[in-house]
Amino acid sequence: MRLGKWVAAAAAGLALATAGAQAQTFPSRPITMIVPFAAGGPSDAIARLVGQSMSASLGQQVVIENIAGAGGTAGAARLAKAAPDGYTILIHHVALAAGAALYGNLTYETTNAFAPLGLINYGPMVLLSKKDYPANTIAELLKMVKENGAKTTIAHAGVGSNAHLCGLLLQKALGVTLTEVGYRGTGPAMNDLMGGQVDLLCDQSTTAVPQIQAATIKAFAVTSKERLPVLKDIPTLEQAGLKGFEFVIWHGLYAPKGTPADVVGKLNGALQKALNDEAIVKRFVDVGTNVFPPSERSPDAHGARFAAEIAVWKSVIPKPVN
Repeated sequence: MRLGKWVAAAAAGLALATAGAQAQTFPSRPITMIVPFAAGGPSDAIARLVGQSMSASLGQQVVIENIAGAGGTAGAARLAKAAPDGYTILIHHVALAAGAALYGNLTYETTNAFAPLGLINYGPMVLLSKKDYPANTIAELLKMVKENGAKTTIAHAGVGSNAHLCGLLLQKALGVTLTEVGYRGTGPAMNDLMGGQVDLLCDQSTTAVPQIQAATIKAFAVTSKERLPVLKDIPTLEQAGLKGFEFVIWHGLYAPKGTPADVVGKLNGALQKALNDEAIVKRFVDVGTNVFPPSERSPDAHGARFAAEIAVWKSVIPKPVN
């Protein structure tokens, strides 16, 4: 063998050996879990719940880092630039897939920048209002919204957020244009709804249910096809007359593209353990969401759902808004 070829072969072998050793010892230091929204929002709550369990399983601290902005794309961009070694991961929801259609200036290619690690939970949004909003039923609310149009304010957690997407679908279904008020996350939006600064908000049940139960806001309808057991007296928007209306949110974990398969496997294993924890499952159910069944929590299953969701939103949003 020529010296050049021998050196190249030796280097390749060393790289493989090093990668294997890294995978075997992973993790040897803390892992950063990026939450692409403000602290206090639903994604942040889920990240902290799952992250605590994963820390125990992996033997290393999973540190939450909130990177809010641009409808969750700022945090996604941070992950896309991170080293593919498993030490930086991202929790995100359906808006990561919708972003491929919403934005024309992303610094990453949504379809190939990420390595799906596993699906977490799914659930509907809830249409909410400030406590002193005049309507008391969903029929009254929809009538007022249609009559008042732009006089009605609807909050969201930034362009591309679940709240924003839900609001867009609601306005399209009603044939009205409302005045949208954007925030840097669901937490700040919810705070202003509770304070009476805005009229409406579509929020995930994860954070909406506690406020509904505390009577700090009003709940009018859920966006799923079926009612939520935890909110059994609240109708669906379809039951309110918006035929075919459905908007279900799901969360998943991601690593940068190119993360070694063994590392992906270890992270998925820790996630699976968290989602098999009865206390975590109950916590999700208590706020109106469910964990995905084990058969749908593999990286491959997650990747298939992610690709399908990207295709769906490209058909719903024919051209970028930003």
